[in-house]
Amino acid sequence: MKELVILRLFVSIWVIVNGFVCCQRPAVVNIGAIFTFDSVIGKAAKPAMEAALSDVNNDSRIRTKLNLLMDDVNSSVFLGTIDAFQLVEKEVVAIIGPQVSGIAHMISSIANGLQVPLISYAATDPTLSALQFPFFVRTTQSDSYQMAAMADLVDLFRWKEVIVVGVDDDYGRNGIAALEEELNKKMAKISYKLMLCNPLDESEVMDKLNKSKLLGSRVYVVHVNPDPKLRIFTVAQKLQMMTDTYTWLATDWLSATLDSFPPTKKTSLGFLQGVVGFRQHTPESSQKRAFISRWKRMQQKGSASSELNTYGLQAYDTVWLVAYAIDRFLDEHKNITFSPNSKILHMNISGLQIEKLKVFTGGNDLLDIILQTKFTGLSGQIQFNQDRNVFSGGYDVLNIDGVSIRTVGYWSNAAGFSLSPPEARKGKQDINCCLDQRLHNITWPGGKSKTPRGWVIAVDERPLRIGVPYRASFTDFVTEVPGSHKIKGYCIDVFVKALELVPYHVPYMFQPFGNGRSNPKYNDLVKMVAADVFDAAVGDIAIVTNRTKIVDFSQPYASTGLVIVAPIRNSKSSAWVFLKPFSAEMWCVTAASFVIIAVVIWVLEHRVNDDFRGPPRRQLVTMFLFSFSTLFKRNSEEYLTSITYIGLFFQSSFLSSCISSHLEKEFCVAFLLKEAILAHLSLKDGISWIPDSSNFKSLCYHLIAEETTESPLGKLVMVVWLFLLMVITASYTASLTSILTIQQLSSPITGIESLIASQWPIGYQTGSFAYNYLSENLYIARSRLVPLGSPEEYESALRRGPSDRGVAAIVDELPYVELFLSRQKDFGIIGQPFTRGGWGFAFRRESPLALDISTAILKLSEDGELQKIYEKWFCKMGCHGEKKHGNEPNQLNLTSFWGLYILCGSFALTAFVVFLLRMVRQFVRYKRRQLRSSSPSSISSSTRCSNVIYHFFDFIDEREEAIKKMFNHCEHPHPQANP
Repeated sequence: MKELVILRLFVSIWVIVNGFVCCQRPAVVNIGAIFTFDSVIGKAAKPAMEAALSDVNNDSRIRTKLNLLMDDVNSSVFLGTIDAFQLVEKEVVAIIGPQVSGIAHMISSIANGLQVPLISYAATDPTLSALQFPFFVRTTQSDSYQMAAMADLVDLFRWKEVIVVGVDDDYGRNGIAALEEELNKKMAKISYKLMLCNPLDESEVMDKLNKSKLLGSRVYVVHVNPDPKLRIFTVAQKLQMMTDTYTWLATDWLSATLDSFPPTKKTSLGFLQGVVGFRQHTPESSQKRAFISRWKRMQQKGSASSELNTYGLQAYDTVWLVAYAIDRFLDEHKNITFSPNSKILHMNISGLQIEKLKVFTGGNDLLDIILQTKFTGLSGQIQFNQDRNVFSGGYDVLNIDGVSIRTVGYWSNAAGFSLSPPEARKGKQDINCCLDQRLHNITWPGGKSKTPRGWVIAVDERPLRIGVPYRASFTDFVTEVPGSHKIKGYCIDVFVKALELVPYHVPYMFQPFGNGRSNPKYNDLVKMVAADVFDAAVGDIAIVTNRTKIVDFSQPYASTGLVIVAPIRNSKSSAWVFLKPFSAEMWCVTAASFVIIAVVIWVLEHRVNDDFRGPPRRQLVTMFLFSFSTLFKRNSEEYLTSITYIGLFFQSSFLSSCISSHLEKEFCVAFLLKEAILAHLSLKDGISWIPDSSNFKSLCYHLIAEETTESPLGKLVMVVWLFLLMVITASYTASLTSILTIQQLSSPITGIESLIASQWPIGYQTGSFAYNYLSENLYIARSRLVPLGSPEEYESALRRGPSDRGVAAIVDELPYVELFLSRQKDFGIIGQPFTRGGWGFAFRRESPLALDISTAILKLSEDGELQKIYEKWFCKMGCHGEKKHGNEPNQLNLTSFWGLYILCGSFALTAFVVFLLRMVRQFVRYKRRQLRSSSPSSISSSTRCSNVIYHFFDFIDEREEAIKKMFNHCEHPHPQANP
């Protein structure tokens, strides 16, 4: 019994002690670091992590000290794997590194199995994803961001093809794959990949760069590991590839290398002139500036052997990230424990001591804390996204100009390129931020400031195979010149002109498609582009739905649509046909001329002709009746004959009372005109007598004799006016006669609906998409569709009509129809185009040339070049593109008579000015004589300006005889009686 009590006491004490030990917070925690010490990144990372470790262990806020175990892997995946196992055996809770992406892939698998977080400050491979490697965390930016920036840079300068120089490992291959994906989004591509061994071999670099000189592209993107010897550019200089015909772009490996150089070595970078590269952006801060000063002191002490670069800053922040996370983890979980891996224990493997590998039981909790940690470090804000990568802080855009390295701009994932750093634009983003993509002036290779073209004609480049329809009709659009291999036409000129605006060289050769005896089928041509028989197709190719499903089309360079061509309908059925001889402009000018002549004649005749005097109402009526009656006064005999028809109404008592009561002449004339029309209609029924009445005869001669001009100026104006009227009325009569009497073809077709409803045959152009559209979309029977191969067949079929094995109408695209109607006057377009479309150039799917040609076509349209090309081909004898169904071929326009109107107007104006000067002269003479014969007291009251003007108008209103009497009165005044 006593022994049992002692045993229970011993167990209780052991449990208490063991629990106390397990719950006790460890004073020191092991963390590991795997990287290559003797490398550009390692030389900066090692002293940076040592400085961070010192700062952490001396910081009172961090209650747990860190023990950093560093292993040099010498860039070897094998050594990196062994070092990782060794670190895990030492029960590290986190591993910092590695810097090589290939090693990161291997160690990440180990970290997943043992649940140890792996935090890398330098592995930028974009395929290191959180899904595949959940315990991998990255405190540097993924190359997916950097390649997006590189693609934006290529697009900014409108380059479409690049040559990539990369290392053949995970870092190089996966980075280049990301670049290719981003370039495809910008409709650009990698034309050639120069994959090099790692480490670089100078002879291999020279061989591959020398071969690339035969290619057309001259834009090189270099994505290799940091190289202190800069062998890529050293070899390029030896091959004379650092000249102004080449463009060199580099990822951030170059900035990391150059930043690690001592100042003395940076003075010998002249061979890098013009290179543009990226550097991971780190915001300026007092904390960063203090550490840079500290780094210089470390160099003086010998603890740092190279200059500080971006990866050194990120390595420093990574140590602090792990320290913050472990300290918080211990606050929550108190202790760190490891447990055996059950799967390893069941493996019967002898000699490897693999059973020593234990799982970190708190690995998932520590990983969650790491991902939730946020702080501001030397490299900027440390915060992780859903991919477990630090949020991208953007990139600095660097340009090497001589011995200096200039920052010419910045790139961020949100705003693209700008002149201000990302932190300055934070919170100021707007919808226009991505539209203002700018960089400072860049010095390119050779010291040039002009952006390089980016391409040359390649030595062995295969030209673009362009299919061209070998047309037999409408050859002005596109065809092959007979007896030669030259292709010409309107469409070819548009393509060649657009190609001049494409910012890179495009070698091409035209290959005719068709036999030249009949028009080819355009659907087959487009299918050959989709089947890679042709790289593109150029010609009068309509953009229709079924074609856009298999190829990409450029921007339309010509508007088109299906229209109906038929014989023009006869216009004599119109109730307003009498208005058609003159255009609206001609009618307006003619009416205005009658009014102007009426005013001028009234002014000239008012003083000498009693017919133009009287009450204002009478003068106004007389003035306009006289002007418009001149149409009938050109021949008095004809005028008299026409008036005799009025005699029929003299049976009525109204005219006798009208004459006897001396009613207004105008009222009588209006009534006479009315009765004349009735009399003319009565003559058609056989009434043909004219009364021999003295009243009637006197009235007729009175009407003829009245309202004639008496002044010499009035007669002069009337002579010119009557000459104008003679020409105008003769032309009107001839035009109206032509409209009413010329035989024209007619068609009952009024539009597409009536054409579909009829059963008449319909013509279409051989090879056109109109056949499929009419049969498949409009459901017109194929038996009604008649293929026609040339404009001559068009004309013949339309003239024969459906009754003589012809067609009732032709359905074709607008450009062909306009060209056909420019040579045919008996046909016209019926209705409006019933489809809308355009002609474009066809390219293979996702061809970058389609977008560039579209941009060039828009530029040609804005500059008016498209219209000039059209006029060159189709306006040699005058443009006919505006011919429509409603135009009247016999309509007279003002352009044919403007000379006559100017002549008549100048005579009328001259007569008016002469009359006015004469009146002024008479008035001045009269006033002078009046002053000499008047008393001094009456002079002052009559010399006011208003009185003078009033007297002048009174003077003009007087009759000529009265003016003469006034002059005689002033010359011979009556003697006054003496008081």
